[in-house]
Amino acid sequence: MTSFNEFGLAEPITRALVQEQYTTPTPIQADAIPLVLAGRDLIGIAQTGTGKTAAFALPILNRLAANRKPLEKKSPRVLVLSPTRELSGQILDSFRTYGRHLRLQSALVIGGVPMGRQVRDLMNGLDVLVATPGRLLDLLKSNGVRFNQIEVLVLDEADRMLDMGFIHDIRTIVAKLPKERQTLLFSATMPREIADLAAHMLRDPARVAVTPVASTAERIAQRVIMTDKSAKSALLIEVLRNEVTGQSLVFTRTKHGADKVVKSLHHAGLSAEAIHGNKSQNQRERVLGAFRSGKLKVLVATDIAARGIDVDGISHVINYDLPNIPESYVHRIGRTARAGADGIAISFCDNEEVAFLRDIEKLIQMKLPQTERRTAPRNDMPAAHHRPQHAGRNGRNGNRRNGQQQRRGGNGSGHHGQSQRRGEHGHHGKGQQQRRDGESRHTPSAAQSSPDNIATVAFMKRPHRPANIRADRGAR
Repeated sequence: MTSFNEFGLAEPITRALVQEQYTTPTPIQADAIPLVLAGRDLIGIAQTGTGKTAAFALPILNRLAANRKPLEKKSPRVLVLSPTRELSGQILDSFRTYGRHLRLQSALVIGGVPMGRQVRDLMNGLDVLVATPGRLLDLLKSNGVRFNQIEVLVLDEADRMLDMGFIHDIRTIVAKLPKERQTLLFSATMPREIADLAAHMLRDPARVAVTPVASTAERIAQRVIMTDKSAKSALLIEVLRNEVTGQSLVFTRTKHGADKVVKSLHHAGLSAEAIHGNKSQNQRERVLGAFRSGKLKVLVATDIAARGIDVDGISHVINYDLPNIPESYVHRIGRTARAGADGIAISFCDNEEVAFLRDIEKLIQMKLPQTERRTAPRNDMPAAHHRPQHAGRNGRNGNRRNGQQQRRGGNGSGHHGQSQRRGEHGHHGKGQQQRRDGESRHTPSAAQSSPDNIATVAFMKRPHRPANIRADRGAR
């Protein structure tokens, strides 16, 4: 397919695409849209930034336009689940943008905001509901939502929901959905537990893969600066002052670390804001709004934002802390080089993060160029017993028995010895599970993921072809 007109979409949808200047479908859109229009269940393997939101939103909207029916109280016709508040908001915006001429009823259900408005939105029924799993379950338990009329279920960023501990919530939700439905699952990687979930949820699914798993965008210039841990703050200030001319996204491993970085930048006279799970929804929306508009030049974030920020103007992604989960590196740097632009990814690596760097290079199958800035460079091949605690999805949280916390690469134990959850520290108060959506849950993942395992999964529809992200905005 070389044009959106070839899909046979309803006229109000194609009119909206023309207004958005969408002309040529991206590979995931060209492959997925005809299958979804045909009513097939679908597994889509595609990284963020390849245009997969439109790949499922456009055929779903076409289905709703062709089959209008009265809405039933408290029940949506389409349910889209995503891992974070920010990503959920962007998905809903896309549905409203592409369906602006259809007069459909849609709403957002996420944590961090009062539930009353969401209950009212659901009261008369909806065409499209976009939700994070935790808040949706809260509404289900309080009889604020019903699932009996759901025709289509979409799981977006399924592997991210696995990483964040939402897998059991998803299973609970799916068990309550009608058996007769269309199910679409999109994921950047395919760990075993997601594959098992797909086998349970989908019926004879079509399989589409348009990018190699864990590949990094060709337009991103990547490099590593070897530095002392204590020198990272000064190094960040130096890079921001001397190199960055556009907007930059700085990633830290913890919430506390993000706030600390912002404080140091403020002391240096640089404007910056942080976004992470401890921020209220209003704070997050305000900061993201300023960043999207270009008023804020430096955004400091934890991995909660790695798949939830779609801003074309990000010229630099800076990994202040290397992620201890190598797949997170790919998603972080994917925030730059959007919509055909070039981008730069700079990673700071101290002596305690060398093992993380090697895991990343193994995953992306390339050696990253390094600049040496350490005061006392050392042999970067640590003995096995000095390697920071790190594993695949099976046991990635270290030893949790008796509430013990294993240290990863010298990160310590977070705040007051609380357990560390995949790069997100947060106070959980007397062991209580944190229910805010967009936060990690205390449910360890059991699936094992590795580049070799993913690369050989039999979900490839055909040999790899690069997802050439075009300058037209259909790539979002």
